[in-house]
Amino acid sequence: MRRFSLMLTAGAALVAAPVCAQKTSQAEAAPAVARFSAVDKAFADFRAKTPVPGMAYGVLIDGNLAHVRFLGEQDEKAKEPVNAETRFRIASMSKVFTALAILSLRDQGMLRLDDLAEQHVPEMRNWSYPTSDSPRIRVRDLLSHVGGLVTDDPWGDRQQPVSAAEFTKMIAAGVPWSRPPQTQMEYSNFGYALLGRIVTNASGVPFDRYIQQTIMQPLGMTKSGYEFRDVPLGNRAIGYRWENERWVEEPTMAHGEFGAMGGVYVTADDYAKWLSFLLSAWPPRDGPETGPVKRSTVRELSQGLNFISTRKRIGGPEKDECIWGQAYAMGLFAIRDCTLGLTLSHGGGFPGYGSYMVVAPERRAAMFVLTNRTYSGPSEPVWRALLAIDGQGMIPPEKRTVTPILQKMQAAAFAAYAAGNLTPLNGKLAMNFLMDRSADNWSAELVKIRQQIGNCTSAEPLFTTGALSTAYRWNCERGHLNGQILLAPTNPPTIQAWRLMPIPN
Repeated sequence: MRRFSLMLTAGAALVAAPVCAQKTSQAEAAPAVARFSAVDKAFADFRAKTPVPGMAYGVLIDGNLAHVRFLGEQDEKAKEPVNAETRFRIASMSKVFTALAILSLRDQGMLRLDDLAEQHVPEMRNWSYPTSDSPRIRVRDLLSHVGGLVTDDPWGDRQQPVSAAEFTKMIAAGVPWSRPPQTQMEYSNFGYALLGRIVTNASGVPFDRYIQQTIMQPLGMTKSGYEFRDVPLGNRAIGYRWENERWVEEPTMAHGEFGAMGGVYVTADDYAKWLSFLLSAWPPRDGPETGPVKRSTVRELSQGLNFISTRKRIGGPEKDECIWGQAYAMGLFAIRDCTLGLTLSHGGGFPGYGSYMVVAPERRAAMFVLTNRTYSGPSEPVWRALLAIDGQGMIPPEKRTVTPILQKMQAAAFAAYAAGNLTPLNGKLAMNFLMDRSADNWSAELVKIRQQIGNCTSAEPLFTTGALSTAYRWNCERGHLNGQILLAPTNPPTIQAWRLMPIPN
């Protein structure tokens, strides 16, 4: 019942009008600065508390880049301002590119997620596991950080330049274990470097080339890549750390085998193209595939291995009571937010760089920030800004499909309420319905509710929770009738449960 009442509350609250790129709304008619003032203030407040040499951030609404700003300097010495051509390294926000490469190879039949990793990385075959009953690491275990490997920040960040030959020796030497595989999520950069090796061995080309050729280039990410030293100095965000009350330049690490876990660089515009592509996978629908990877495969990135944790929401308003349920999926954290619904997020911390992104796929919105300060940790302003513009009605509500069968069943239930008996539902009830509660008892209940709230005169739009289930709200003479209709897995579908919750005035 608690889940049901929460669902009804959410249904009643979801009345904001959608924001469409093709139509002009009041919000879109406002000056851009005023429209996104809450976003700009969130990042200004962050910079006041956590100074960064330079920053770029952007907002996507309805899949389009709606607001982008460039602040500060990409090069402290040259005093070169951050601009649209500035490349930032995004550190661990690179992992999702590697994860999608693995899934694309799976789609092509070149590997399976349940393959043992050692099938594709022979140097792992002689590893000694921590217990005699330890399962051997699968590809999917590496994707979701449940391989039993130890958390390796910041050690892993300094492994970026490791060559292929050096990494081969490292793998062959084996690893110390933090725990047996498949027992707990523990973040591992080493594990994602292993996934890069799997991409290389399964595809026959280096992982970075595979990702650039099959994912980045088809998306038009022509200013993104892996070898940061190839970027002209005039287009680089030079990385810094704050030390002894001054900015200290971090060495520009070469690209190597650990680039699979943190080596990507992007411009703000290129990164917006990437987030727009991720958003385009939702909702599931008919129609041709237009991206480099199938929509269903992109949606698979949100699936984890059920090692769920909870935490207080980041960036919420004062006295916010929202508690997240979160799990590491594939290259992204999957978080169920109290107002945004499903969200996918990740940070990127690296010597000289700090970044963060959130995608709210059910709401067709996203936000990101790129900075050139070591481990700047800019998650709070991203969440704060995204929640602020959602509260202002700038983010479209989730698009919910109402199937004809749900409309038909609601009409029959509405007629049954008016009649005071189940006769209008004849032929529409599942076999359990009258076994769970007699027709006479239903009639008595309907009469009792009508005495409370009177006749119902109209129905508000259905708040569907699937193709075969919906919450409803009927307007009645002396109140409202909230409830749920749940259909059975029969063909044709029939009603297995009808729930009613009268709300008197």
